[in-house]
Parts: sequence; C-alpha cells; structure tokens
Amino acid sequence: MNTHEQRHRSVHLNDKVLFGGEQLHRLHDAVYEFCWLLNRGYARHSVIQLVGDHHQLAKRQRLAISRAACSTNNRELRQAKCLPIEQIEDRQLVIDGFNLIISVETAMAGGLLLRCCDGCIRDIASIHGTYRQVHETRQAIELIGNVLQSFSPASVLWLFDKPVSNSGRLTEMVRDIAKIHSWNWRAESIENPDQAIRSSRNIAITSDSAILDGGVQWVNLVAYLITHYFQDAWLIDFSDALNKAE
Repeated sequence: MNTHEQRHRSVHLNDKVLFGGEQLHRLHDAVYEFCWLLNRGYARHSVIQLVGDHHQLAKRQRLAISRAACSTNNRELRQAKCLPIEQIEDRQLVIDGFNLIISVETAMAGGLLLRCCDGCIRDIASIHGTYRQVHETRQAIELIGNVLQSFSPASVLWLFDKPVSNSGRLTEMVRDIAKIHSWNWRAESIENPDQAIRSSRNIAITSDSAILDGGVQWVNLVAYLITHYFQDAWLIDFSDALNKAE
C-alpha cells in the first residue's frame, strides 16, 4: 500500500481500468447473471466462482459483483424492514461501526461505491483484520453525527469488531467526538458486533447483508448521505440488474 492509500480510502491503483470502459458492460452482465442464479437456488460461493470465471474477472471485480447482487427474496426482506430516516426520532440506534465509517470515508475520498440490487450503497474496501485511520475518519464521524442528531434519536450505540486491530482507537475517537458535542452516544469494541446487532431491538445502521437478512429494522444511512452530501461520488449503479433477472 502506498503512502497516498494510507492517507485516504480513495481509488485503488487499477480501479479506473477494472471498473471503467468496456469492463462496465461485463460487470453489469455479471451482476445480472449472479442474480439470475441466486434466484434459482444456486449457492453464493458457487456463483462467485462460476460467474467470475466465465467473465474472467479480477479479485476486486468479483468482490464488487458479490456485494452488488442478491436474490429477489433477500431484496424484498431487506426493503420490507427498511425505515425512512425520519423514523429514528426518539428511537434507539445501533451502528455497525466499521461498515458505516469506511463507506463514508470512501465517499469523501472519491473511492468506488456500488448502488446494489437491494438499494444499499456499499464499498469494496477490505480491512484484512487491521483498520487504519485516514484523513477523512474524524470528518466522516462528524458528518454522520450531525446528520443523525438532526433527526433526534434517543440514543446511539456504536459497535466495532474487537478482533480488528485499532478498533479500540476508533472506539475512543467516537467517544471523544460525542463528548465534545454532548451527543448521547456509546461506543464499544466487542467480539461479534454482527450477532449483537441482529439480536438487538434497536434500529440498525448497516449495509451488511448478513445482518439485514436477519430481519432487523434498519435505516439506509449511506444512501441518504450519498444523495444529500456526495452527489458527485463515484457510484456504479447495479440496482436494476435484479429486475432483469426475475
């Protein structure tokens, strides 16, 4: 990783090639085929290999189509539980910390984002067990906080993956920012945030498909932020692929 990539969660070295030009047509075809196969009962891990090999996709391209695609049933389940952001007023929230912050950091730095078949905006960053703060980290948390507080939630609980290196530092940063602004936030670093969020009765802020498929009530905050604050974000729209695959 070069110095610029350590400072910003921006464009990877080959992303303009992998996700531009003629490659976009291949990727749209791949997401359509991915959804078509999921709708017919194929296992996701098999579909990744089948579609990826068929289109000779690179690793980051395979990650992108996997995050973009879902079955019709999964989309309907997720969207049925999605609440408009206005409904967080006086409600308790639980935030999938890394999931949210990395997507906002990516948007701020001009990195690649995907509008997925379920309506979520996802990045294709991978922290590989270690999270590195970037220049946009504090600014991302401040923006998230200002937007959430404008809708007056009763409380906000941030959860971070304890096994990920530097999760403790990020947890402390969130606490410090909340203290400065007198926001009713808590931040914790725990072993399994996904499980905790799935079992919580709080409204979830996440785009993690494994959590959403657990039937939680959730708010599509990243999509809201992109619409209102990052209109010029580098966003590839795969949202129509599932409609064609049905």
